[in-house]
Amino acid sequence: MAKNEPFDPDLVRELARMVAETDLTEIEVEKGDLRIRVARKIEQIAVQVAPAAAPVAAAAPAPAAIASASAPGTPAAPAKGGAHPGAVPSPMVGTAYLRPSPEAKPFVEVGSKVAAGDKVLLVEAMKTFNEIVAPRAGTVTAIFVEDGTPVEFGEALMVIE
Repeated sequence: MAKNEPFDPDLVRELARMVAETDLTEIEVEKGDLRIRVARKIEQIAVQVAPAAAPVAAAAPAPAAIASASAPGTPAAPAKGGAHPGAVPSPMVGTAYLRPSPEAKPFVEVGSKVAAGDKVLLVEAMKTFNEIVAPRAGTVTAIFVEDGTPVEFGEALMVIE
């Protein structure tokens, strides 16, 4: 590096490349009086859940579609949302799990009969698994979440009628 040049552009490029190739948001290097800090701006994207009536471009059918198609002779599954009187809302933000472990069978499936207080799924938040129990007795008519998917506070997880 020349004495009249305040910094080495190749060093800055290399640091920027390291930031881009890793999960780092910034890196800082200091050598003598020279201090270089390279940072990238991470924009958070707000995700908005579309109503069930809106077309969804997905390879697999939505869980509500699976629920209504898998139980012939039963009424169609309600649209996803907390407005249904039998909806079981998520009490917290986290990750929903339909089974106690990856190789275990699900707690409940569409058509399962549950009693008030039966464990229906888990929501993991801050490395703590919280049991979600049935608020009422009835039959599970729809499950809106898939195993391992993120959920928001108040989001309808399933319907028990």
